Parts: sequence; C-alpha cells; structure tokens
Amino acid sequence: MRLITFERNGQEAIGAWIDMDRQVVDLARAAGLGGKPRPTAFATMQGLIEAGPQAWAEARDLVAHAPAAAVFATAECRVLAPLPRPIQLRDCLCFPGHVQGVQRLQAERMIGAAADPEAKRAELKAAGMFEVPASFFAFPVYYLSNALSVVGPDTDVQWPPYSRFIDYEMEWAAVIGTRCHRVGKAEARQHIFGYTVFNDWSARDEQMKVMGAFLNLGPGAGKDFANGLGPCIVTADEFADPYDLDMTVRINGQQVSQGNTSGMHFRFEDLIEYLSRGHDLFPGEVIGSGTVGGGSALETGRMVLPGDTVELEIQQIGTLRNRVVAPHMGSSAGAGVTQEMQASMQRLAKR
Repeated sequence: MRLITFERNGQEAIGAWIDMDRQVVDLARAAGLGGKPRPTAFATMQGLIEAGPQAWAEARDLVAHAPAAAVFATAECRVLAPLPRPIQLRDCLCFPGHVQGVQRLQAERMIGAAADPEAKRAELKAAGMFEVPASFFAFPVYYLSNALSVVGPDTDVQWPPYSRFIDYEMEWAAVIGTRCHRVGKAEARQHIFGYTVFNDWSARDEQMKVMGAFLNLGPGAGKDFANGLGPCIVTADEFADPYDLDMTVRINGQQVSQGNTSGMHFRFEDLIEYLSRGHDLFPGEVIGSGTVGGGSALETGRMVLPGDTVELEIQQIGTLRNRVVAPHMGSSAGAGVTQEMQASMQRLAKR
C-alpha cells in the first residue's frame, strides 16, 4: 500500500493511493460504507500502525474493494506528511559515501587555500582525509531529531533566522510497525511497517558552531527547524529489495545528484538490532538512514538559496518537494547569502 495522510474539506484523514497516485481511497470512509464502524485504526496513520497486522490486512482489503464513494482525485486534497507527529525520530549515519564526500570537499578547499597545494594534498592524503575513517564502521551513530518540526510535501520550509547556510540532505527512513526488544538482524525486517523519503534539513553554520564547541553535544539547533517526510509511506511488502532504489536530488527542476539505497553500510536491520539492545522500539518510530553519498550541498557545492525548490525522489516511493522561503532576508538576498555560505564552508574546511 501507498499510504498518505491528507486534508480534504477541512478534515484530516488517512488513505491509500491507487491509479498511479491519481486517486485516493479514504480508509475510514471505505470502512463505514462497507457496513463496518469506522475504527480508530483508520483515523490516523499512527492509529493504523499501532493497530497491527490484522488492521493492515483489513486496509488492503478496503483498498482492493473500495466503494466508489470512498475514492476521489488526489487533486481534491492536500497531501500532508504521512506521520505529521512521529512518536520518535532518530537519524543515523549509514552511507560511507556521504562521509567520504564531505571529507573530500573539505580537503580540496584546504588544498586550494594552501601556499603549496601539492604538499598540502600529500599531507592530507597521508592523514587519511580522502578515506572514510575506520571508526565509521565500528557501530552506527545517531541522534534524536525534532519530531515536532515535521514538514510534508509541497510545504514551504522556513529558513531559520539564526542561520545563513541551510542545506538539504537526501535520505530515506524506515517506520517501525511492531514493538520490538533485543531483536536480531535476521528478524528485524519483520518489524518494519514501511519506508518514506526523508529530508534532514540542516543549518550548517549553526551545526558547525555547536559540534565544534568544547562539549560537542550534537547538532543542536542546526537540525531543529525542519524534518521533511513524505509524500507517502510505502508498506514493506511492496518491495522485493528495498536496498536497490535510486535516490535523485533536483533543485529547481535540475538534477544535482543521484545515489542508491544500496550504498548503505548499516542497513535498517542493523539499526533495529543496535537500537533495540537496551530498550523497546515502538510502532510509529521513524529511523532515518543518514545522507546518501552526494546527497547534500556540502558534497556537490550547489548551495540552497531563498526561493529554491528542492525535490528528493526515491524510486518506488515518490517525490518529496519543498520550497525554501526566507522572508527575513529580503528578495535580493541570494548573492550575499551565497558569499556567506562559501565563507562558512571555508571555515569548515579549516577545522
């Protein structure tokens, strides 16, 4: 199923996309028209996930045999984030290509600023600056993100007033379907409800400042202002192999990078095993993959400017599209912002 949360006629509901996403089956309405009471399982996405496998099977049956009165055009509704308020949101670091890409960009900027570029290149190469650190492969790292600042598809992302350098991050996410504790990798996939696109928006200058502080207490406000989810959750049973999906980034319609979910070193099964070692994972928790290699401006050098529309597309899931707005900067902010971003990246390269 391709499940969405939507708003229609002022009412929020959940449904399933059909007809190549051109139509929506309103699950609660379909249940009611079928002579069944509208259970809480079909009221919200969180309710559906918590209701468990039997409710999911009932939802599939409703989609397969939907009464015409419960089906309407997608154009008639506003598609929201599939989980507007996840009960928990963690983001992990799973793609070594991203780590290597960021390090290489930093290295090249340091080389470009050096009095003797070739000597600097040799120094950085010897120091391992062009390789993924061995510590990356030891265990998955993650942080708790802000589950209260989720934005859905075709929603404007507000540039935070404390930042002059924001960035997109092309990721995907798994949604936990059933409660689990101390789950082995081999059993972990059965606890995944589905997958969605995730844009881990970042205020890079704030992130650099916080992570460079003496306590280094994590990303802080650099990751606090927007987390993009959507446009839908595709249930896990729809994928023959979820680790072979193309991941494409476009800005203002122009492709700027492409990757694949196969680039994950730590897969969601590894993450579930790791995260459930000491406590339960609950239905509705969202686990982010971390950024795919080439999936951010830190790697491509293509900065996000006020007014840009960023599209993250994952094969078989869909496109998460957001426009960046910065009313506090004014309409002529582009050139100045670009210069400040470049200066921020230079400061990052010197760390």
